Amino acid sequence: MPTADANGIRIHYEVHGEGRPLLLILGLGGDVSENAALIDQLAVRSRVIAFDNRGAGRTDKPDAPYSIELMAADALGVMDALGVSRADVLGISLGGRIALELALGHPERVERLILVSTSARVVPSWRRRHLYPTLSVMPLFRSRYPQPRYAFVRQMEASAGYDAGPRLHGLTMPTVVLHGRSDRTAPLPLAEELHRGIPGSRLQTFTGGHLFFLIRDRKRFVDAVADFVGQG
Repeated sequence: MPTADANGIRIHYEVHGEGRPLLLILGLGGDVSENAALIDQLAVRSRVIAFDNRGAGRTDKPDAPYSIELMAADALGVMDALGVSRADVLGISLGGRIALELALGHPERVERLILVSTSARVVPSWRRRHLYPTLSVMPLFRSRYPQPRYAFVRQMEASAGYDAGPRLHGLTMPTVVLHGRSDRTAPLPLAEELHRGIPGSRLQTFTGGHLFFLIRDRKRFVDAVADFVGQG
């Protein structure tokens, strides 16, 4: 399987489809093997570059502090390994914050930005403190490459310590925020805050919660992504 060497680790990636590159950055605990159906649908109209974040799937999982900035550098390393100078970037949940940081730090590499079920900051909650740690041992979806608990916690800590809010005004690429109206993990007001902070961005809401794009509204979601990246 192809890997990219970046920041001292090996990163597993896959490329599906043809056309303009779409870099897919997955969420907390997620990996490529769990998202094959979604990737296949996105790849009908884009060249999807999907990879396992540091700490997940077939990518290395160092037991050391992670940060969103470090994980954005990992994503950039995948682009560099493939010789992709510029791509549409789609980030989901934790991956949305990684996508934000990639766009803020390297705007010349991001053509269009798609932010899904995410926010610029994380609000502490009972769910995050007590429920999330159990997901590392009781995952919602069964991966062929189970994530160690310590790596899940490292990813969660990286997300919890991030706040891009004061810098959002610096984003100038076309941006769309796609969000479930019943999201309890990243409540809709945080998506609205994200949308207000990014000049010229669009907000599109969907039926369902944090995983609306996998469950109830997948076709509408895939169509929305295709329509957005197909604009010019």
